[in-house]
Amino acid sequence: MIEETVTLVPGIERDPWTGRTAHRSLNNQDLLAHLERRLGRLHLRQRLGIEDDHEARVAARGQLPRRKRWYMSPALVRGTLKVTGLYWRASKNTERIEIRRHPIALPTLPAAFAGYTILQISDLHVDMNPAAMRRLAELLPQLSYDLCVLTGDYRGKTYGPCEATIEGMARLRAHIAAPIYAVLGNHDSLRMVPALEEMGIRMLVNEAEPILRNGQRVYLAGIDDAHFYRMDNIEKAVSQIPHDAFSILLSHTPEIYRQAAHADFDLLLSGHTHGGQICLPGAIPFTLDSTLPRRMGAGSWRYGRMVGYTSVGVGSSIVAARINCPPEITLHELRVGAGLAL
Repeated sequence: MIEETVTLVPGIERDPWTGRTAHRSLNNQDLLAHLERRLGRLHLRQRLGIEDDHEARVAARGQLPRRKRWYMSPALVRGTLKVTGLYWRASKNTERIEIRRHPIALPTLPAAFAGYTILQISDLHVDMNPAAMRRLAELLPQLSYDLCVLTGDYRGKTYGPCEATIEGMARLRAHIAAPIYAVLGNHDSLRMVPALEEMGIRMLVNEAEPILRNGQRVYLAGIDDAHFYRMDNIEKAVSQIPHDAFSILLSHTPEIYRQAAHADFDLLLSGHTHGGQICLPGAIPFTLDSTLPRRMGAGSWRYGRMVGYTSVGVGSSIVAARINCPPEITLHELRVGAGLAL
């Protein structure tokens, strides 16, 4: 029996033949043409080409090529937690989302932005743990902020359909106050961009936009994933920012800290590491799955004159479990001043 097309979010429908999402207003060719005009033909071809190659390798091997390392085996992680008696606690920990308040002293911040608050939500993996997403939806209406940023990884897996992700993001979007800006992570498909933007989430794909307040402005830039896809282009994003303007960079991974600092960004907000997700006492991670100094794996840090913050994220990857590393959402309060307020 052929079912009628089901509306997922405004402008998005599920194709009854393929099960894939599609735009009511854009067919596939129009969608690709729209992205090409915005991002450039080369970026579009490279990003989608790498995605398709990744999908093909997964289909051919029946497993993720990047998960050959023992600590990225879901069965092994889950089995180890069960044997040690930690699985139930680790699972419940994913719902204990902490609200972190992080004041940041920034010497070049325009005076009009003193007290400006940015809510950062990272690494949702919305289709991995519905209970954690329900808890997040309960917390969000309680918060007061001027701007929300999402720093990537909305999908649970790094391949496959995006329907559950889009549906989960639509549910959460109803609880987030605008304006909302976001970047893609290494779990995300470029094909998700139109659906997310139709929800009112402005995706920054190597792009920048001014944020205005009382006649002054700062610039918010965002880059494509720099961890797996390596489609980040800081130069393109910076080209849209006036020289000496105060600027904030959104990057899914903090691994581009050197490039960001030398491009004169004042603040870098990122995620990706999950803070290790399963850690030894003292929040000591087994792995951060990143090439960077361990001090940059979670929380506040500085490189040169640039301030950085790495969120441990809300969701869970590989297995819905956390040990000694509670999930978080972060309220960054910008202040005018020297030094880094921890």
